[in-house]
Amino acid sequence: MSTWPPDSTVPRSTWFLRGVGAAFSLPGLILISSFIGFAALAKDAGVTATQAAFMTGTVWALPSMVVLVGAVTSGAALPAAMLAVTLSAIRLMPMVMVLVPEMRTRTTRQHVLYLLAHFVAVTSWVLAMERLKCVPPRMRTTYYAGLGAMLVTTNIIVVTVVYAVADTLPSAVSAALLMLTPMYFLTSLWGSARERVGHVAMVLGLALGPVFHILVPRIDLLATGLVGGMAAYGWHLWRRKARTA
Repeated sequence: MSTWPPDSTVPRSTWFLRGVGAAFSLPGLILISSFIGFAALAKDAGVTATQAAFMTGTVWALPSMVVLVGAVTSGAALPAAMLAVTLSAIRLMPMVMVLVPEMRTRTTRQHVLYLLAHFVAVTSWVLAMERLKCVPPRMRTTYYAGLGAMLVTTNIIVVTVVYAVADTLPSAVSAALLMLTPMYFLTSLWGSARERVGHVAMVLGLALGPVFHILVPRIDLLATGLVGGMAAYGWHLWRRKARTA
């Protein structure tokens, strides 16, 4: 891992541009591929290009956008759609709680952190957690602003452009592209997990997901997270007590 020059010698604009440059990486390319799949999904669902681009900029997290499109196509009422997207977005709260302390300093303003929290999603979070350690603390908000803004802007453009040619994409290709980001996130979490309990939770999630999808399809993700997470945490507590006994 390379080390940046001292922050006293590098202007803030340079850190912003370095954040912009960090968006053009393998995770960023995988995210673009996923948004290509989303553009095709949105057009097939009858969502307009303007609506798809607006969702990209405001909802941003891809799973929440897929949930919103699904709610729209199923004819769900607006409050129900809002609740579904909110429940999907709750999964990002732990990421925000981990990332914000990495960026906050004594002089960091709260509204800056609130604004940057909007950019938190799978790809931006993974990239930030990998690279912020090499960024001087007082420049981290600037760096992350460049990273998040570039990811959002790039994918708004991608969705708008691909929407116009989405009819030429085979449905199987669109679905495969849409799955790239969750697959990348899963492998990244597996590799970066500091304790075995993280691996146990992921395995339980993969195993229980199909089961709850059959048993309780409307709340399958919620049930999988609650049961799998509680089981993994219980195993972790039991293992820690066994070590100290």
